[in-house]
Amino acid sequence: MTNTEIAKKVIEALGGRENVNSVAHCATRLRVMVKDEAKINKDAIENLEKVQGAFFNSGQYQIIFGTGTVNKMYDEVVALGLPTSSKDEMKAEAAKQGNWFQRAIRTFGDVFVPIIPVIVATGLFMGVRGLLNALGMTLPEDVTTYTQILTDTAFIILPGLVVWSTFRVFGGNPAVGIVLGMMLVSGSLPNAWAVASGGEVTAMNFFGFIPVVGLQGSVLPAFIIGVVGAKFEKAVRKVVPDVLDLLVTPFVTLLVMSILGLFVIGPVFHVVENYILLGTKAILNLPFGLGGFLIGGVHQVIVVSGVHHIFNLLEVQLLAADHVNPFNAIITAAMTAQGAATVAVGVKTKNPKLKTLAFPAALSAFLGITEPAIFGVNLRFRKPFFLSLIAGAVGGGLASILGLAGTGNGITIIPGTMLYIGNGQLPQYLLMVAVSFALGFALTYMFGYEDEAEVASEATTERLADEAVTGAVVAPSEGVIQTPIVGDVVALSNVNDPVFSSGAMGQGIAVKPSEDVVYAPADAEVTIVFPTGHAYGLRTANGAEILIHVGIDTVSMNGEGFNHKVAQGDKVKAGDVLGTFDSAKIAAAGLDNTTMVIVTNTADFASVNPVASGSVAKGDAIIEVKA
Repeated sequence: MTNTEIAKKVIEALGGRENVNSVAHCATRLRVMVKDEAKINKDAIENLEKVQGAFFNSGQYQIIFGTGTVNKMYDEVVALGLPTSSKDEMKAEAAKQGNWFQRAIRTFGDVFVPIIPVIVATGLFMGVRGLLNALGMTLPEDVTTYTQILTDTAFIILPGLVVWSTFRVFGGNPAVGIVLGMMLVSGSLPNAWAVASGGEVTAMNFFGFIPVVGLQGSVLPAFIIGVVGAKFEKAVRKVVPDVLDLLVTPFVTLLVMSILGLFVIGPVFHVVENYILLGTKAILNLPFGLGGFLIGGVHQVIVVSGVHHIFNLLEVQLLAADHVNPFNAIITAAMTAQGAATVAVGVKTKNPKLKTLAFPAALSAFLGITEPAIFGVNLRFRKPFFLSLIAGAVGGGLASILGLAGTGNGITIIPGTMLYIGNGQLPQYLLMVAVSFALGFALTYMFGYEDEAEVASEATTERLADEAVTGAVVAPSEGVIQTPIVGDVVALSNVNDPVFSSGAMGQGIAVKPSEDVVYAPADAEVTIVFPTGHAYGLRTANGAEILIHVGIDTVSMNGEGFNHKVAQGDKVKAGDVLGTFDSAKIAAAGLDNTTMVIVTNTADFASVNPVASGSVAKGDAIIEVKA
């Protein structure tokens, strides 16, 4: 299939051109802002050639094509008439999505991601210098001076980079921002590192009583100064006449913010930054590698949640303070385990499309981008993702025990080896990567994956055979769960709620309703009826505990549009009405009516497998539970 043919099918599955507000792309994903999520045929998109996965995040429908391919697919869909927007315009729209914490973390990412390339380059320069030293090469004095310029400059001017980037994100003039940032590390001020070393250099006393030093290596103070400065500049510009703007606005901004930065914001937030740094180091230095174990175990969950950019701030702080970054090795362990789990799926599956998806996704992970592996493979089948978390935790704990710390950030696994040459830790780094890979692969291969197509086919074959014998649809067996909702099946991994899509609540399936009635999915006892009517809990005779959750975040509607027909303790038969809901009111509240059906005690069974696809009618089997 050509790229043009794939692009046509993508547009068709998105609900047509009329359902697309705008499209943009990043390094790996096509990012689409749609008018109506319900019109997207997600299964069709995920099954397209070259598509490595798709999911909703920050108000965007993101289709993973991988590096290189995504640029070509973007050109194709634009040529076919999809409207474009810049990534900044998309960010402005997406910024309205999520809670305050998610928005704040996204802002950290917007500020620090553009700075990462220079920190990466600096770390690589350190690696090259370390390699030359390890080979016993004696460098001439002028060459040594040059290497120091390469390795030290980024950290010396780091506050300038942070203020510049923060001005850019918050709508200020970046040129004013970088000059303000460089004022914080002016050569006319006492060097902060020299003062801290306790030598002859001391703080400068302004007006005889205010001690002031440069802010070399400071990150948080520079960020706060950037936020306040950008907002102050915009406020000044609003009141200054246009004819005087060029003269007055930068003058007033630099004058006021340099005073606030050096005498107020800088000193105050430098203290706050030191406490954050001490807390971070305390976690990283927990005994027996516990810090690495915890961080390695949760890192990829944080990636799924979309708030992983908080690590950028912490890593840059560590590098600025100590020129080493223990987070890098721990994150490498987590990402290696994720890639290894994907390799195991690719090796074990008999599905040729999944094989062609898994191996490139794994390679992408080993080069430092795990989203194709997470969303395209591991979360889709759930167990590989969670088993990789175990392997990542073990690898992260080993990284801490070995005392691994890279000389930069932003690169991991294969390219990350350069960060461990200069400090003599390359053998330990390779050992940690090998352990993380071996454990992630072994756990997934032995316990984490079984071809879903085969499971579904077996269940369907058995059911059709029974129907052929009896001439009618048979009642569900003890291990079969019927759909409680009439509508279209949605893979649980595609649900726009990480609590459900990650499988944290248990395995199951989701349905996009076409009717507003909730039916009992099996002969069962009603164990929970939420007062708001948006969720039900049931227990079947074989002990399966089923949660039916109508919509995402619909608890916020406080029961408006929901009507439950049963009470806790009631005994129901498969097909009995549990309650009703109003999809129009859910939509009016700006919420999604996708309904999740989860076996919350999945761990009590040998397997819990979805067996439905496409549209489901009342009485259709959707989940098979095997004891």
